[in-house]
Amino acid sequence: MRHAVRNTGAVVGLAFALAALAISPALAVSLQRFHAARDGQDIEISAPRADILRVRIGRSGLPEDASWAVVDAARTATTPIDVADDGVASVLTTPALQARLNKSTWRLTVVDPAGHTILADTDSGALDFHNGGFRLRKAMPVDAHYFGLGDKTGGLDRRGQAFTLWNTDAFGYGESGDPLYKSIPFVLGADELGHAFGLLLDNTWRGFFDFGKSERDTLSFGAEGGPIDYYVLAGPDAKAVVKQYAWLTGAAPLAPMWALGFQQSRYSYKNEAELRDIADRLRADRIPADVLYMDIDYQDRNRPFTVNPKAYPDLAKLFADLRGMNLRVVMITDLHVADAPNAGYSPYDTGKAGNVFLKNPDCSDYVGLVWPGNAVFPDFSRSSVRDWWGGLYAGFHAAGAAGFWNDMNEPAIFQRRDRTMPLETVHHIEEPGFAARTASHSEMHNVYGMLNSRGTYEGLLKIAPDERPFVLTRASFAGGQRYAATWSGDNSSTWNHLKLSIPQLINLGLSGFGYAGDDIGGYGGSAPSPELLTRWIEIGAFNPIFRDHVATDKPRQEVWVHGLEQEAIRRRYIEERYRLMPYLYSLAEENSRNGMPLMRPVFLEFPDVLAKGWDFGGTMDQFMLGADLLVAPPSAMESPAAYGVRLPGAGWYDYWSGLRLAGAATEEIPALDRMPVFVRPGAIIPRQPLVQSTGETPKGALELAVYPGDSCRGELYLDDGVSFAFQRGAFLRQKVTCASGQGGVTMTFGGREGDFKPWWNGFTIVLHGWTASNATAFLNGLAVNVVRDPRMQTLTIELPDISSLSVLQIGA
Repeated sequence: MRHAVRNTGAVVGLAFALAALAISPALAVSLQRFHAARDGQDIEISAPRADILRVRIGRSGLPEDASWAVVDAARTATTPIDVADDGVASVLTTPALQARLNKSTWRLTVVDPAGHTILADTDSGALDFHNGGFRLRKAMPVDAHYFGLGDKTGGLDRRGQAFTLWNTDAFGYGESGDPLYKSIPFVLGADELGHAFGLLLDNTWRGFFDFGKSERDTLSFGAEGGPIDYYVLAGPDAKAVVKQYAWLTGAAPLAPMWALGFQQSRYSYKNEAELRDIADRLRADRIPADVLYMDIDYQDRNRPFTVNPKAYPDLAKLFADLRGMNLRVVMITDLHVADAPNAGYSPYDTGKAGNVFLKNPDCSDYVGLVWPGNAVFPDFSRSSVRDWWGGLYAGFHAAGAAGFWNDMNEPAIFQRRDRTMPLETVHHIEEPGFAARTASHSEMHNVYGMLNSRGTYEGLLKIAPDERPFVLTRASFAGGQRYAATWSGDNSSTWNHLKLSIPQLINLGLSGFGYAGDDIGGYGGSAPSPELLTRWIEIGAFNPIFRDHVATDKPRQEVWVHGLEQEAIRRRYIEERYRLMPYLYSLAEENSRNGMPLMRPVFLEFPDVLAKGWDFGGTMDQFMLGADLLVAPPSAMESPAAYGVRLPGAGWYDYWSGLRLAGAATEEIPALDRMPVFVRPGAIIPRQPLVQSTGETPKGALELAVYPGDSCRGELYLDDGVSFAFQRGAFLRQKVTCASGQGGVTMTFGGREGDFKPWWNGFTIVLHGWTASNATAFLNGLAVNVVRDPRMQTLTIELPDISSLSVLQIGA
């Protein structure tokens, strides 16, 4: 056995073995990468930054240092590690963590500076190799809870469950179905003291995570092949882990504002007249909306990048007319190119000429059966092929299409038992950072959908460099948030699927996909009842992506079905979303900077709920929209029984009434027209006048709803909503804080950043929780008018627009 250690970074020429020389901690050396070898295995440990540890293990050498998931700047970064030897283990230390690698067993333990264990190998067997694959085992403490892995089913906490990572066309999946459409091998672990860590396995092969299901108290994970390359994110809390993961895999780019609006879809609106009817009804009924979708029936014989001229004779005029109604169109563009030689079908002809399609082992094009019949498939593992694919969008973009929807990209293949292409299908990797080589579909399957959406996103950037792309993808992998939003796939119209959507979207947000939604009302199955569709729209109004979508063989599912009473309730919640657009958009901008999801588990904002035994924040059905709004639908959504809502701490406000709650719990009676929503004490929520789309400029003042409490703060962010001008300074950012004391409230407006001019002409301050019998207000020492409403316990103060440091003092 040997245990040699060498530096592969900055300390050039280090040629001695720490184990052999028994270097003491006092004689620690600083390395960029620690390397050791024993029994034909190699291990390399590095720190891309002080709070992240990377571990690579290989047999007869290390695996290729390349990644589809981790951005190059993070993957190649290194922070110096102090390496010492205590006789039993090599001790690797950064300012944020310490790792001990046992020299005889290679058992790895990672601790924080206080000695708290972040992640540790099990005592019995940390690593097994089997049939070309591997399994790693980590100890699973009794108080640990696990989240992430994208939109897997089975509840919010992953503990006690096991999952397969293999992108699958899972139409009709059940409440515990697995695998699903995405493979995101990232886990966020948290204990009941608020400590948290992250674990990313950077491996694209068919993989698994087992949270104590097959081995008690053991978190095991691995893959059928490929590299052992994983990252330990040291936290120390859940928010820090989310930001570390975003640093590794990239935060989602800021989406166009219209993507946060209401989206209406169906498989399919069969012709132009039908699509125009939907647009006219939305506007006639004054249902705010921004997006209409065109599913595959707009195409000629289901061939991507074609149009059926009888159904849609003039796309450019249609899109221009809809844009005149402030409605944008998103078009589906599946990746299966019809195998149609000598038919004048340009995607096939240009693709064939460029040799862009995936191959069988005998070098012929792989052909599979999908919507257009026999089809061929682009090899997205080649950057040149993604360039070709992206260029196909030029015509649709020129016609006025606003966004694109990449579906069926697991990839899904009909009439195959495994629902996808043969594992021996050949990909040719030609990508910066990778060695040029062939790869089997076994290796590339899980990233195929992500690379499809990457080709779409990057192609749109080339076509319109100053226009933010919107891409929606069904299949993806870790890091796919850099290119596309996503949704939970072909769900069903059941109360259970509505309930399931909440932990699915929460875990997608924790896994990088801040822009995520589901098919509102359910895609498949029987038609939703009026009550189910209404409740789904109410919850969807607080989801990041808000899209009503339904299968072709089901009854209509637009907002107005089921009559005027149901429509009125649904409209009110859609309207509330548009009033909250300044708040939503500020969350989207935050997500683009640090990966913080728009839709969050309660424990992300209030870690102590884990210690209180609250099923991860009240119930797994509760969730936060940003840091300030808590949405609490019934646990049994179809039941009329009263239910309790526990809130993290006292002093919360009812969002609808604005009144302060007496305690930290409330009894709710399910009412179809009321979805309980609560506001954190200390929140400042911006709300705008009602508009019918994000393309309509609000008129008048911006409302700042102030809910006094600890850490009282809010932030305004605004830009033009569609371009990249914000990267050149055309944005507005302003922080507002408030402090309570001596019977009054002081609000401080910070100076603005950026040079974007807002639409509002002033502020309407609505201060909640005011119980004194009178009130006065002074802005920078000058008296301003105050309107008091004793019944609603509010003060309303109209102010001019404030762009520089200013203080509003409110007293009794």
